[in-house]
Amino acid sequence: MSLLVVGLSHRSAPVSVLERAALSEDAQIKLLQDTVAAEPAGEAAVLATCNRIELYADVDKFHAGVAELSTLLAQHSGVGLEELTPYLYVHYEDRAVHHLFSVACGLDSMVVGEGQILGQIKDSLATAQELHTAGRLLNDLFQQALRVGKRAHSETGIDRAGQSLVSFGLEQLAVGMPVDAWVRGKKALVIGAGSMSSLAAATLARAGVAEIVIANRTHDRAERLAQILTEGDDTDVLARAVPMDSVPVELTRADVAVSCTGATGLVLAAETVAAAVDGRVPDVGAGQGEVAQPGAHGVPPLLGTGAAPAARLPAGSAGDENCPLDLAAVQPGFSVMGEAAVAGMDAATLEQHAAWVAGSAVDRREAGRRAPEADAELITALAATAATAGRIPERRRPEPVPALPQPEPVLFLLDLAMPRDIDAAVHRLAGVRLVDIESLAEASADAPMAADVDQVRRIVSDEVEAFGAALRAAHITPTVVALRTMAADVVANEIARLEGRLPGLDDKHRAEITQTVRRVVDKLLHAPTVRVKQLAAEPGGAGYADALRTLFDLDQETVASVSRAEDSTSKKDRGSA
Repeated sequence: MSLLVVGLSHRSAPVSVLERAALSEDAQIKLLQDTVAAEPAGEAAVLATCNRIELYADVDKFHAGVAELSTLLAQHSGVGLEELTPYLYVHYEDRAVHHLFSVACGLDSMVVGEGQILGQIKDSLATAQELHTAGRLLNDLFQQALRVGKRAHSETGIDRAGQSLVSFGLEQLAVGMPVDAWVRGKKALVIGAGSMSSLAAATLARAGVAEIVIANRTHDRAERLAQILTEGDDTDVLARAVPMDSVPVELTRADVAVSCTGATGLVLAAETVAAAVDGRVPDVGAGQGEVAQPGAHGVPPLLGTGAAPAARLPAGSAGDENCPLDLAAVQPGFSVMGEAAVAGMDAATLEQHAAWVAGSAVDRREAGRRAPEADAELITALAATAATAGRIPERRRPEPVPALPQPEPVLFLLDLAMPRDIDAAVHRLAGVRLVDIESLAEASADAPMAADVDQVRRIVSDEVEAFGAALRAAHITPTVVALRTMAADVVANEIARLEGRLPGLDDKHRAEITQTVRRVVDKLLHAPTVRVKQLAAEPGGAGYADALRTLFDLDQETVASVSRAEDSTSKKDRGSA
């Protein structure tokens, strides 16, 4: 059997695909059960977080295993196999171990170094153990991954390479300000009471928010979290719990809202958020902050934008109906007066346009702008080029567009759920700033890497090598045990034959002869068995077990029975731990 992992993450798939492929708790359970029921797999575990879905299995055939695991992921995620396949990655044996250890250390996280993944790995192992889908290999692998992750955080400064997803998200909302200064005195709404939401609530409380409201479908969990926050020694925050149907009302009072639930649909629709900020967003167009609008106060109109009349030149301009351009076909944001408008125009139309500009456009230009005659000369020159080349090359230059002022946000939203809790249309609402998994992925792509990352990578490499050596050595142990069992049987049989030939042998001499024969056998087997364990621990050492079985004609079923006995003992030890 060999370790195989098939999965997708924020590194291999866009957020939109991850969002659709997200597995509910029930889907994860069914996936595990179906995986161990499949022919190639003997063990299985699922690691599902907000930015990764990975299926680990102990398989006896590589290609069949990849095909089966990929198909099962597609079936239970609801994303078709054809669509899902380009985003899947596959790791096998040592590479699979290396991948999980890297994940446990936070090297593969969206925010490098975040420690939350350790809790998620622990939960994945607990689920597999509860469903009895994790055998010896996956138990050893996941437990070792947890130890490697803890070692990385304790022996290096990987924590400095990044923060938890919550902290990083709050930093993105704060836009350059220290989070503590930004949130101080604000009112926060936390939707959900799971591990991520609880971490968000605790982070906000320590940062100094004035009030935290917890909303959760299970009201008791929300009340417990609110009580923990209120009674915490390191915070001085007022926390209270509300039912989920109070979220729209509480949102009208909140300055910051964090959502991370297990819901499969949206928790906050764009209409709900718009209603929450209605009346709270200042009118930035009034008074001193007013910016000239296109078509007003001498600002040229933008073609193709706004109502249909705005697509033409200012009212009252003579001869605008005679413009040879098809105004409806002009790209938005371009003037009908300059080079941008005539790009791609044939020579005949270009000459007509030049005559129209020279003859009727004097009153259409702003004071201080280039004279129409200059435009006419330019267009005439371009017409000559068109007569030779056939058409003017495509060289569009947009007219400067006045930047419309945006109101300062009055409501900050952090969506840490996958699939998303908050409607992506909220991004377009005035007065609202939304940071979600997709925007976090973009921001973290440019995040600086700490020097400690290299040290963690060395730790991972060393641990992978050690785990592989232990795994290979363990693989040969049943064969060595079977060999020694066979030798002990040979000794016992020969002593029994000796007693038949020497019936008068007393107990003292019989014991001495038996001990001598056993010492001879042990000495003959000691060096070869120690050496074969050392060789088996090296890369490519798996073949030594086969060589031993062949050389000593060991029964395969005897070796398998030793393995089953060891697995049974291991399970009993885990059950009593």
